[in-house]
Amino acid sequence: MAGVGKSSCSGSSSSSSSITLLALAGRALNVAVSFVVFSFLDVLDVVLCIVYKLIDYFVEAEWKPCYCSSSKNTIASSGAMVVAKTTGPKVLRLCSTRLQLEDISDTLYARPSVVKEVTRTAISPATTTFTISSGIAEMIKGKIGRRRPLPDPCWSDCDCKTCNSWSSSPSGSHLYVHVEEPKGGETAEEDVVFIHGFISSSLFWTETVFPVFSEETKSTYRLFAVDLLGFGRSPKPADSLYTLREHVEMIDKSVLQRYKVKSFHIVAHSLGSVLALALAVKYPDAIKSLTLLAPPYFPVPKGMEGAAAQYVMRRVAPRRVWPAIAFGGSMACWYEHVSRTICLTICKHHRLWDSLFKFLTRNRMKTYLIESFMCHTHNAAWHTLHNIICGSATKMENYLDIVRDRLSCNITIFHGQKDELLPVDCSYAVGSKIPRARVKVFDKKDHITIIVGQERVFAKELEEIWKNKRA
Repeated sequence: MAGVGKSSCSGSSSSSSSITLLALAGRALNVAVSFVVFSFLDVLDVVLCIVYKLIDYFVEAEWKPCYCSSSKNTIASSGAMVVAKTTGPKVLRLCSTRLQLEDISDTLYARPSVVKEVTRTAISPATTTFTISSGIAEMIKGKIGRRRPLPDPCWSDCDCKTCNSWSSSPSGSHLYVHVEEPKGGETAEEDVVFIHGFISSSLFWTETVFPVFSEETKSTYRLFAVDLLGFGRSPKPADSLYTLREHVEMIDKSVLQRYKVKSFHIVAHSLGSVLALALAVKYPDAIKSLTLLAPPYFPVPKGMEGAAAQYVMRRVAPRRVWPAIAFGGSMACWYEHVSRTICLTICKHHRLWDSLFKFLTRNRMKTYLIESFMCHTHNAAWHTLHNIICGSATKMENYLDIVRDRLSCNITIFHGQKDELLPVDCSYAVGSKIPRARVKVFDKKDHITIIVGQERVFAKELEEIWKNKRA
């Protein structure tokens, strides 16, 4: 019997060792393949930069600026000039009738690559120099006070009615907001604002939890689901840098001010969690409950505060081919022109993909996710990803401190255990920062299936949160 026991232990140890060796071999293979693939993409992005400049010039009679050069040479399409300060890069740009100093992420232009290392293209160190160019002076003289015409969609962006309905709408200066009010002329007792995540839209909420809310909820609450600036049916201005300030101000103007919302619950997913926290900090006394799903919070290690955006970029986009969602995120984050090609292929032709999907499934499945994930421009996705996800790295610490100290409402964090885009540690980190927050992790759920596929379960969770606040 002792011999059998030893044999069993030996077999178990051998099996465990084999699994460990396979895991190490798999990681090594992933690193090796990733190095080759991303080295190729480094070169491809440079080639595509030249190709797009030529096409842009011949199609639209102008060179489109990009972030391939260093920050001091980067001029945004609106005529803005990027400058550097010790507190982080900023951009001076013309907004309506005033000059605005915007916070931008240095990850827009400082993304190390094999090509830059070979050519020894160094990023200029941050300085405190602040220079006003002659171009800005000309803008002050000739453009302030003038109403600029809305530009036509870029040739590489979709020009369908869904994507561009805002350009011909009287409310084109507002975000698209889906509103569900109590039926029968009843007055809602409370308001709820839903904010979607990256490359998504209000459909993420209106096609999932909205239809399954109870009749009591529908008669008690006024529900708002907003399309963020640059996404879905909302405006997609070509001259916007899609900064945190722009996103928050548009939500404020399009929802809170337009519909006279005085106090409200917030439900936000992924990138939307950053905007939700910014709103909570702006209106701490107006928040009735704060519910965040998969918040992109990566605590920055001590000593790396000056490179916080770079740290977050490497966590969100690790330059690995596996898992697949990390590969997609890395291409979207590291490569300006490769990601533009992806938008050209997918977003510009989203109607074709929608028709193809309906044909293959014989119209038996809802295709709202296609419209939800594909109705945006490259300019919106590129700047939002860098300026919100990466650029808000240092702001998140301050936001969470204020929420912890000034908000008295219930705070709930949900996350999927299998989320490969934003690890569950992000939510645990928020829970550590705000000890009274309730953190709930759904087993076998990822970044999307935390809602999609369990709509009724999640709707009940939200209803319980709102009822507890009312009680």
